[in-house]
Amino acid sequence: MPRPTGRVLTLLELLQSGGTRTVAELADRLGVEGRTVRRYVDHLIDLDVPVESVRGRYGGYRLAPGYRLPPLMLSDDEALAVLLGLVAGRRAGLTTTEHTASETASAKIRRVLPQHLARRLDTLLEALAFTDQPGDFDTPDAEVLLAVADAVRHRRPVSIRYTDRDGRRSERTLHAYGIVAHAGRWYVTGKDDRIGEDRTFRLDRIADARPLPGSFEPPVGPGPAQRVLSAFATAEYRHDVTLRIHGTVEQIRARLPATVASLETEEYESAAVADRATERWLRVELRVERLDWLPPVLASLDRPFVVERPDELRDLVVALADRLTSYARRA
Repeated sequence: MPRPTGRVLTLLELLQSGGTRTVAELADRLGVEGRTVRRYVDHLIDLDVPVESVRGRYGGYRLAPGYRLPPLMLSDDEALAVLLGLVAGRRAGLTTTEHTASETASAKIRRVLPQHLARRLDTLLEALAFTDQPGDFDTPDAEVLLAVADAVRHRRPVSIRYTDRDGRRSERTLHAYGIVAHAGRWYVTGKDDRIGEDRTFRLDRIADARPLPGSFEPPVGPGPAQRVLSAFATAEYRHDVTLRIHGTVEQIRARLPATVASLETEEYESAAVADRATERWLRVELRVERLDWLPPVLASLDRPFVVERPDELRDLVVALADRLTSYARRA
């Protein structure tokens, strides 16, 4: 007697949705009797799908974690969402290890797509255009990423081997607060035990991550994303710039985002909407390698400002104003 393959696969899909399903519930969804459900479960077990039997009043069946993934049951919309996510992640640089992992995953899904769906996907990809160029970034090792994520979740110290931008290698103990994806790269932010201060590290520069005994409590205050943005804004560069700008926080952030500049009111994220919309004099601090890009940015702000330091920036602003004036007076 042939096996009812369609109903067995439907049973697998129901179990993959999570939780424990009672025999009565499964029988009702499949339109069969309880003993038939048990026979279908036996079919799945024969296929090495890890199905657990749960005893008790609310018992039934559930999928147990196995050493390999059971077959995935994706609808047309789900398959398209997964493939488009892989395409977007590849372009943004938000992949792990080699790009080949993303490409082989895409190829495996495409091989089993129904022909009508594969044609629709190809049509979409041919019609799809991006406004930016594909990212070309160093990607983190998957094991490192997962080890750090586990340390974040369980608030455990983690030992990392890190290579900085100058090629210097070191081993550090990190109390990791969170992982942040920003501008095509992965970062982890946390307290570096060696110096007792918060630091931000690129995950692709971590060669190894090992959990350590113990635990810690993350500090109150800004979340991991805000900490990473603040770290960029306060990084060591050639010039320290201090400005006073009259305007709202939102007006200033439109041209000087948190990755570039810090405001005297870093409580911006938690401030009331009315407070963020109030025009007032705000002190803005930047650390930059070059100054020549700042005068056009300040001009585009179209807000009153004062250059407190350095004098070189003030001279560049005056020079830009003179050039614009001379251009405007030309016949």
